Amino acid sequence: MENQYLEKAHNWWSDLHYSSTQKRALAVVALLVLLISGLFVARGASQEVVAAPVALEVQEITQEIIVDVAGAVITPGVYSLPINSRVVEAIKAAGGLKKGADTSDINQARILKDGEQIYVFAATTSSGGVAKRVVRKNGPVMINRATVKEFEALDGIGPVLANRIVAYRKINGPFTAIEDVMKVSGIGAGTFAKFKEKLRV
Repeated sequence: MENQYLEKAHNWWSDLHYSSTQKRALAVVALLVLLISGLFVARGASQEVVAAPVALEVQEITQEIIVDVAGAVITPGVYSLPINSRVVEAIKAAGGLKKGADTSDINQARILKDGEQIYVFAATTSSGGVAKRVVRKNGPVMINRATVKEFEALDGIGPVLANRIVAYRKINGPFTAIEDVMKVSGIGAGTFAKFKEKLRV
């Protein structure tokens, strides 16, 4: 069988209408093509495709808030605390309360917000031995520090509204603008216009 194929190939080669030089050139080209094809097949079969490892970068995110603790605390200052910290933790970070500090208008269980100030008032002792807080009579009213009595001193604000303002502040945190006072039930634009010039954040 092999002899028949070889004989046919020899006859086909002999019947080609090329000169001996052209036949040799054709044979060299065919041989080169076979060699190159064999090399590509061998390389493809021997090489193992290795997927490049995917670099995973794990970025550690530290979530913190910064608060200012002032007033009747041992070490007033600015402190970094973990997110969702509460007012009581900010007071502890500032060394705790001073003797005689009044926290009656501070909700120590409230969750802190970034950038806010916690102000602890100090109570003063009168001649009768009864502790009471000094009420500001002149000057602007700091809405994030003012007491019920200080709010009562404003035009159009009575005891009921003054208590509502302080209660709202304890639940929702400090005001970010004086206009936020109008979020308190009972304080409309007309009432707000009477005392807005005296308010400060």
